[in-house]
This record gives sequence, C-alpha cells and structure tokens, in this order.
Amino acid sequence: MAESSITFSQMGLSQAMGKALERKGYGYPTTIQQLAIPPLMQWKDVIAKAPTGTGKTFAFGIPIIEHVNVQDPAVQGLILAPTRELAIQIGDELRGLLAYYQGIRVAVLYGGAGIGGQLKQLEKKPQIVVATPGRLMDHYNRKSIRLDKIQTVVLDEADRMLDMGFFKDVTWIIEKVKNRRNLGLFSATISQEVMTVSWMYQRDEVEITVEPKQQDRPDIQQFSLSIAPLQKTEATLRLIRGQSFERVMIFCNTKHMCQRLSDDFQRAGLDCACIHGDIRQSQREKTMQRYREGKLPVLIATDVASRGIDVDDVDCVINFDVPEENEYYIHRIGRTGRAKKKGVAYSIVGSFPEKAKLDEIAKFSNYQIRPMVLGQDGSLTEEQVKAPAPVRKRFH
Repeated sequence: MAESSITFSQMGLSQAMGKALERKGYGYPTTIQQLAIPPLMQWKDVIAKAPTGTGKTFAFGIPIIEHVNVQDPAVQGLILAPTRELAIQIGDELRGLLAYYQGIRVAVLYGGAGIGGQLKQLEKKPQIVVATPGRLMDHYNRKSIRLDKIQTVVLDEADRMLDMGFFKDVTWIIEKVKNRRNLGLFSATISQEVMTVSWMYQRDEVEITVEPKQQDRPDIQQFSLSIAPLQKTEATLRLIRGQSFERVMIFCNTKHMCQRLSDDFQRAGLDCACIHGDIRQSQREKTMQRYREGKLPVLIATDVASRGIDVDDVDCVINFDVPEENEYYIHRIGRTGRAKKKGVAYSIVGSFPEKAKLDEIAKFSNYQIRPMVLGQDGSLTEEQVKAPAPVRKRFH
C-alpha cells in the first residue's frame, strides 16, 4: 500500500506538525511512516528495511522533532548520514517540518566544508544535529558539541554508512551517547554490519520491513538500449533531446567517466554539470542548488555523490554505465517516480557483460526492463526480440 487509510491527523501529532504536513500536502503516511512513527514516539528501538523513496526521513524526523524539549538548549536528537549530500538533504527536510515550531534549531555537520560556519550553527544551541560520522567526531574532539543529553540516535542509510568503513566511528559515537533512550536503524538492506550494530546496541527492537512489491515502490517504466560502446555519448544526447526531458539524472560508475561525459555534453551545447568526489564541496552544493531549483536540466553523478539527492520531479534517470551492484540500480532509479509521480529509467548497454549484469539486476529486483531501439531522431520503438532458431536434430 502506498498510503494507509490512517491519516497523519489520527497519529496524535502536535498541531504544529499537523500544519507543517498539511502545508506540504501530506495527508496520509506512507507504509514506513505508519509503522515507524508510533514505536519511535514510544521511545522504542527500531530497525527498518525500506526501499529508497518511501519517506524514511519523515519516519524518524517526525518523532525526533515531537520529542524535543524546546526549553532545553542541549542536543537531543542525532541523525548520522553516510554522505554530506544526504546530511544536507535531511537537514532541509527537517527544517521544512519545523515551519510552525518556535525555538527548535537544526545543525548540519559534514566534512569537506569550513568548520567556522558549523561552529556558528553549534553556538546557536541546536536541539537536533544531522552529521556525517567523521565530522561529528571532529567537533566532539574540539569540544564544540556535547552528546550526553542526546535521547534519540538514528542511522540513516545504515547499510551504506557501515559499508563505507564507518563501523568503528559509528560504534564509538553510539557509546559516547550515554543517556540514549532509543536507537533507529534505517536501511535499504539489512547487511551483516547493520545486524551487528542492532545486536550490540538495540533492546527489544521493533523490526519493520517494507517490501518493494508494495505500492510504496515507485512507479517507474524501465528500458534498456543496446548501443555500440563508442556511440554511447552521442546516443544518450539524442535520447535526451528526442524525448524532451526537462530534468534528467545520469549515472556513471567512475569519477573519470562522469567528468568526461559532462565535458562532452557541454561541448555539444547541453546545459549540464556533474558531481563526484573530486569536485570541491562548495561547487557540488551550488550545482545541487541549481538542479533542485530547476535551473539545471541535466545532472551527471557517481553513486556515492548521488546519495541524498532528493528532488521530487526528476523526469528520467539514465544509467550511462550499468551499475556494478544490484542495490545501486535500485537507488539510482529511485531518484525518479517520487512523490506519487510516474518515472522512467533507461540503461545504456554497450557490451555483453553489461547486458548480463542488467539481466541479473532485473531478476534480483523483480523488475521488467524492456529493450528498446533508439531512432536517429531520438524516437523509441520496442525492440523485436528474435525467437531462438529451432535446434536441428541430427540423425545418425
């Protein structure tokens, strides 16, 4: 079920939260919100597995905000995120929910940016902090943040964070939060590392699983295009222009390919930009701001840089490279088809190994990916898959 019959107004939330949700046009909670908000409101530990794009930020953000004691200037809620992009995005979503509250402040702490601005945020005594693990430890060691009054800790994209080598940092941080009342683990997959953190730090946890097969799964049409390797750039350009997409996100497997494709497109007169690990954080944020505001039609990204990009009306996702991991494919295409809109995703297949990988992804994800033919004018027609030739029997 995409939405439940229960409404947000029936969930016993404050008037300020009700008004904020109403202003955003949210009347009904998604499945993950309906299942996670009540136990978190009751200070229970939660371990939740849910696909990207199902509303996880509100699922943990609403209870954290509702629990804040406005009179207390100490940090009371901590959300850890694997990347700065995701941390920034969560911060933005929380501030949106705080539109009708007085005196609740949010600080966002992440690496790759000057520490001065973050110190100023902390001087304003935020009750909620969103942070990447490394930068939070940096602030703790500088004594610019205290963790002893934190009541709720949430790990968002827990699988990704622990997979990126943050296991020691995350466990160190959790152990510094001496007076924690509950811990939330939110993840697209429950990896061994996530299970270990749950086993070590959670008690009588509420387990939540939202299956992608439910209607929370985004409505995304998926296609593949078989293109000769040297013609992939030109074909992708033809696809974007031929289909008149207004907001496109393209994924490459490497920083090098990301940059090269961006340079090629710009030479061809396409307004585009790329984000990857070698680009300065300030530049990445400017690029993301332009993309969110609809001023940049095409954004090219690597998987790591794309985490936390949460734009509701991406027309189309293009996999310029077929992803190396099944989970990456789900995260990538989950950028489109959000907020109950239809989406479309294309995978450009340039070799037999890429085709084999895409077939494996389709099987793993239970997706139907339809092969198409791209015309010279950018039009698309269904590829006629030839039936295998009958096997001739040999008679001896």
